[in-house]
Amino acid sequence: MKSLFAQRLRSWSLITMLVCAWRPNAQAEPIPVHHVEGTIHGFLELRSEDGRVLASGDIVQIVHGDRVTSHTLFTFKDGSIDDETTVFSQHRTFHLITDHHIQKGPSFPHPMDVLIDSRSGQVTVRSTGKDGKEELKTDHLGLPPDLTNGMVPLVVENMRPDAPETIVSMLVATPKPRLVKLAISYRGEETFSVVGSPRKAIHYEIKIELGGVAGVVAPLIGKEPPNIQLWIIGGQAPTFVREQGPIYPEGPMMTIQLASPVWPDSPKSGY
Repeated sequence: MKSLFAQRLRSWSLITMLVCAWRPNAQAEPIPVHHVEGTIHGFLELRSEDGRVLASGDIVQIVHGDRVTSHTLFTFKDGSIDDETTVFSQHRTFHLITDHHIQKGPSFPHPMDVLIDSRSGQVTVRSTGKDGKEELKTDHLGLPPDLTNGMVPLVVENMRPDAPETIVSMLVATPKPRLVKLAISYRGEETFSVVGSPRKAIHYEIKIELGGVAGVVAPLIGKEPPNIQLWIIGGQAPTFVREQGPIYPEGPMMTIQLASPVWPDSPKSGY
């Protein structure tokens, strides 16, 4: 009898947690454009939690009309590649068109190649199965207009610091594709320096909301995704400065930030 009562108590406890954790999904809305994107070529670095440089990166962005193509490529010291090409429009609102994200090499325990086409709702995932063989899976999903794959820093750059928590959507592949929510909130200002000159960065925190039963169970079994920290410079031309968080599911914390070109102290060229 005691065992039966305990089982019922556990069942009711889980139901209670599910009810308390559930909240109605707010209707997804496109992200308004406050700052139009332009042509850029920037340099990035990726560091481990203990500060070691793991990869160098480039972000190249080109614009044709109201369509933007952004390509971010990280080349790791161990030969791994993190390669993402995002195409989006920016006519009054930002709208993801396609996102192609490839992660492969020793730095990635589960190599992945994910292609999202928001126009058709088609999501194609190439992954490596437990037997070491490549698996290809195609799904058709109802993708929301606020999908932010490859666009998260852009979304934050177009947020007002005094705005309430902003909720947007993202598609993750583990390898099965699923939609999650990103809850983005303002965390204040912090000081950093550029060549010794102090500057102010706006700090945002991004919480990944799994939703449903998974969102309740994940923290109970230690699988809740860590929050992502992101810093931008505000003003008339907001700019990404730094991000801290994992770059793949259940991965270690890493830091991505802007990098500056460095010349040798004594260049052989004589210039």
